[in-house]
Amino acid sequence: MIDRRAFLAASAGLAATLALPRPLFARQADGYPPPDLEKMVPVEGGRVYVRVNGNLRGRKPPIVMLHGGPGGTHAHFLTALALADERAVILYDQLDSGQSDRPNDPKNWRVSRFVDEADLVRQALGVERWHLLGHSWGGTLALEYGARRPKALLGLALVSPLVSTRSWIADANLLRTSLPAGIQAEIARCDAGPSPICDDGTNAFYRAFNGREPATIAATIYARSHPGGFNPKLYNAMWGASEFVSTGSLRDYDGEPLLARLDGRRTIFVGGQYDEARPATLAGFAARVPGAEFATIPGAAHGLFADRPRETVATIRAWLARQDALD
Repeated sequence: MIDRRAFLAASAGLAATLALPRPLFARQADGYPPPDLEKMVPVEGGRVYVRVNGNLRGRKPPIVMLHGGPGGTHAHFLTALALADERAVILYDQLDSGQSDRPNDPKNWRVSRFVDEADLVRQALGVERWHLLGHSWGGTLALEYGARRPKALLGLALVSPLVSTRSWIADANLLRTSLPAGIQAEIARCDAGPSPICDDGTNAFYRAFNGREPATIAATIYARSHPGGFNPKLYNAMWGASEFVSTGSLRDYDGEPLLARLDGRRTIFVGGQYDEARPATLAGFAARVPGAEFATIPGAAHGLFADRPRETVATIRAWLARQDALD
């Protein structure tokens, strides 16, 4: 089983981008297809690691996936590489995360900078138009990106997104009431601040609503051969140490007004049946975006691509096909 933090662990341009003649990082055989392309892309504050599977110049526009956190990595999306049989799949680690540079400078830890980062990746790869998927904190960035209505954006997938801190914490506090009384009491004792004695209660919450399946052998091998992983300093600075109280720079974040700016024909909300971003909450957000789609993945918690990879990939594949039909 995996908690949220461990789960996260589980002038730029083409001419200025460092193309790598060989794989950037040594790998063991893990069952995932190796990248067809790797780059270190300059962004504000440093460089980010980008990997691509599939043909960027293929008939169908690529999809880029923004990972959760803040401070997570691209590894949660490895099962989505199955989509590369139809279109390029672009994964990258945000600055201060995973294999990207780690200046660990708080001045870089701004929502707008992380949103700008995505477009710098697009420009570095020479991609004119793409679909964009964001998961959890990556969903925050996807929401912000979509609200800008850039010409480059085709489809927008908000997967278990953090739309507002207020709604996220409300969901967490509601979900914890479904846990056994003893676990609820332990979590309540820890509301004042994190402590080692909080681990049992918090981990029980994570097992129920964050990741319901153990890490696969392939995921474990991939993590071992890509050291770096999750950045707790970034996570704690932007969110905080507790799932139930945000003390970081995102504590007052509210992206709900941005929902009105999205193109509903191009937008889907996806969550898990047992997601800490509750299906009822996501359905409510989707209803505020006229024409938007909404889907729930049966049996999945927050870690959709790990809990139910086949079902999640199939949902995204079908949605992409519908988006392609609009062009």
